Amino acid sequence: MKKIILILLTILMGAAMAAESKKLVIYYSRADENYSVGYIKKGNTEIVAEIIAAKTGATLLKVEPVKEYPKEYDDCIAVAKKELANDSRPEIKPVSVNPEEYDEIYVGYPVWWGEMPMPMVTFFEKYNLKGKTIHPFVTHEGSGLSGVARLKKLTGANVTMGLAIYGHVAQNEKSKAEKDVEKWIR
Repeated sequence: MKKIILILLTILMGAAMAAESKKLVIYYSRADENYSVGYIKKGNTEIVAEIIAAKTGATLLKVEPVKEYPKEYDDCIAVAKKELANDSRPEIKPVSVNPEEYDEIYVGYPVWWGEMPMPMVTFFEKYNLKGKTIHPFVTHEGSGLSGVARLKKLTGANVTMGLAIYGHVAQNEKSKAEKDVEKWIR
């Protein structure tokens, strides 16, 4: 009898762990010279993505363009503005996990001129996330929660109320960013 109970408990624990592994954090983030905080080693959105993953047990998936943006801020925005104006689809690097296998997905990006960076558009056109639950989060310096309408259109997913965190807060006030994330994921 004890053996049967042990087997059942093992199966239940495995099922519980499998349910936890169905969360994914997809994000794009950029380091180097930044609008409000100077040169940084880790992008603002990446900091928030890591906080979310730590609090939820989600897997991290970083979207990376094949051709990196310039390190200097002014050069970067020149390239990014041109991509946005041309509705470009920058090529992205292959990813390590299949996002279609996850049910609950956190999506993060920096807001650039009221929109998500174009590598994210490339990503969402490549994968079918229809019917998934997406929790958007953004970093910004005044644009707030922008780009979410496009996210809904691109994915066909159930997009929930999002989280907007100032980039300088993510970079310089991590405890405040953590509190904002905790409040949001409840």
